[in-house]
Amino acid sequence: MGVVNVTPDSFSDGGRWFEPGAAVEHGLELLEQGADLLDVGGESTRPGAQRPDEAEELRRVIPVVRELAAQGARVSVDTMRASVAGAALEAGASIVNDVSGGLADPDMPAVLAGTGVPFIAMHWRGHSAQMQQRAQYDDVVAEVRAELGERVEQLLARGLRREQLVLDPGFGFAKLPAHNWALLAHLELVVALGLPVLVGTSRKTFLGRLGVPEGADPRPPLERDAATCATTVLAAQAGAWAVRVHDVASSVAAVQVVAATEGAR
Repeated sequence: MGVVNVTPDSFSDGGRWFEPGAAVEHGLELLEQGADLLDVGGESTRPGAQRPDEAEELRRVIPVVRELAAQGARVSVDTMRASVAGAALEAGASIVNDVSGGLADPDMPAVLAGTGVPFIAMHWRGHSAQMQQRAQYDDVVAEVRAELGERVEQLLARGLRREQLVLDPGFGFAKLPAHNWALLAHLELVVALGLPVLVGTSRKTFLGRLGVPEGADPRPPLERDAATCATTVLAAQAGAWAVRVHDVASSVAAVQVVAATEGAR
């Protein structure tokens, strides 16, 4: 899953493809590099980010979704708003990726119920401005599994079908570095919930802190792709459904290495 950020403030590449034409061009480049899906989002979810209003999010996202879908891309819309999800589906998106798992907007399940459209539900404890205050766990793996399981039951009760659902453990969302590493180390336990799992570790801060002296700034996001590629290998070995990445080519190669190794085994 290639990331197409149509935002001025995303942590990794905010502003680089903010205009629709540039975003579409970037999406097509990611397809050429081997992306199977393009995830188009108009709201930064980095820690501390402020939300754009609904009209601005629609303005950012819909033209890009429409043009990429028209050119044959399989597009997911990265949004927490039911109105944006509905408009994106009408514009040609075929997946909804909601980092709140439908909790931020109570109308979200109604948009998906009865459609058969895949819905990616991430583990979520609150919006970006407050989420790191909620990074408190006794056993992060067990608690994330339990909270995802509860969310699945709630979504089923709201009319979604089990075969529509994809889970995301939410790396970096209300998670400290130790929590992220524990989830990565035991990712197979999230996969064991029995639903497809999306992994989104790409360029996140916990990767930027690897090998950096304590107290020093983490490596810049663009210098985290090698570490991201390593997490793609781990995700593939654990049985993940997809990885959401900024640098597609390196993760495509990583997945091919895992597949070739498994074939030889």
